[in-house]
Amino acid sequence: MEPLSALDITARILYQLSPVWISLLILFALSAAFKRRLGLYGKLFDSPIGMIGFALVMFWVFTGIYGAMDMIVTHDPLSQVSGMKNKVPGTPVRGLGEEEYQWYLLGGDNLARDVFSRLIKGAWVVVQIAPLATLFAFMVGITLGLPAGYYGGRLDTILSFLANLILAFPVILLFYLLVTPEIVATGVPNYMAIVLFMFPIVFIGVLLNSRYYTRPKLRNPLLAGVLGIAIWLYLQLVSSGGYLINTSTGFKIPGLPKVLDFFDIPGGILVVFVSVVFVNSPTVFRIVRGLTLDIKTRDYVAAAQTRGEGPWYIMLWEILPNARGPLIVDFCLRIGYTTILLGTLGFFGLGLPPESPDWGSTINDGRKLLSIYLHPALPPAFALLTLVLGLNLLADGLREESLKD
Repeated sequence: MEPLSALDITARILYQLSPVWISLLILFALSAAFKRRLGLYGKLFDSPIGMIGFALVMFWVFTGIYGAMDMIVTHDPLSQVSGMKNKVPGTPVRGLGEEEYQWYLLGGDNLARDVFSRLIKGAWVVVQIAPLATLFAFMVGITLGLPAGYYGGRLDTILSFLANLILAFPVILLFYLLVTPEIVATGVPNYMAIVLFMFPIVFIGVLLNSRYYTRPKLRNPLLAGVLGIAIWLYLQLVSSGGYLINTSTGFKIPGLPKVLDFFDIPGGILVVFVSVVFVNSPTVFRIVRGLTLDIKTRDYVAAAQTRGEGPWYIMLWEILPNARGPLIVDFCLRIGYTTILLGTLGFFGLGLPPESPDWGSTINDGRKLLSIYLHPALPPAFALLTLVLGLNLLADGLREESLKD
């Protein structure tokens, strides 16, 4: 069997990604058809920069999703095939059955694994962690930043001091400290997860209570149902093997019973997730606090106070919606920063398992032989570049459209 030419490789990669192209086409067609009903997202289609960024981001989102479903990968990203170590792109794989894919489209790495499949699976790692960790960081920052800016005084002083204390540490050093095995063995990330993961529950509870406070017949069952599901999901996130805390020293705290615990987050991913939330939360807190200090002086806030609305209603239903523009833009940018941080951690071999196909680990594996073989390191580096570029262009488009409101 002959090696593939560059044109054949390109054509086969485009064909493998056909579910992604179809999904993008459907998404854009539906969005363009109903863009006038979609608010800020619909207005994004009037910004060429925003649309390019959105296309790049959604390309990697769909790639990660279909990669997780094994619809577009060609080989097992962890399997090693004899004779394929550092083979160039388009090299045929010997000894495979007729139904198995016959080529390494982007070549093999230093452990004879398929670079293309690892690239696709690495997209799923980023799609899982970066947006969710950023969302949790925003929950923490909003829940603390709103009362700090609205009430001011001693509460603002204490929370601002704690935020500045965390921000005083260099980010990479703080990440390094949180993901080192010695710190992980003490159970510190688990303690942090227990505290940080409570903020979405608090946020949802206060949001619903403030909105339906005057309608207790609707509020009470709604809160019971929503918070019940939220607490159950929370316990699944922080419990592992039936324990909330299970350190190497033998200290244990019982958690959700295994019968009710349907999924466990792998230890390495949980540590990285908690670290990202902890590092990003102070910055979000400062942004929300600053916006609150500005918006609380507006006339519509005074009007809500005159109507007798409660403080949390004003914060969550008057101030927060009017701060959504800058927050949405920062959310997109922060996902990009988180993606870079995940790549940096993987590059240094911290947090995620060594065999993980995340882009940072793959770049680190490939750069050891970069002077001889370019193909293992360049695809994940280009993927990381395009995703972060897309997020930045998307943020620019959202900022441009939000300023028009």
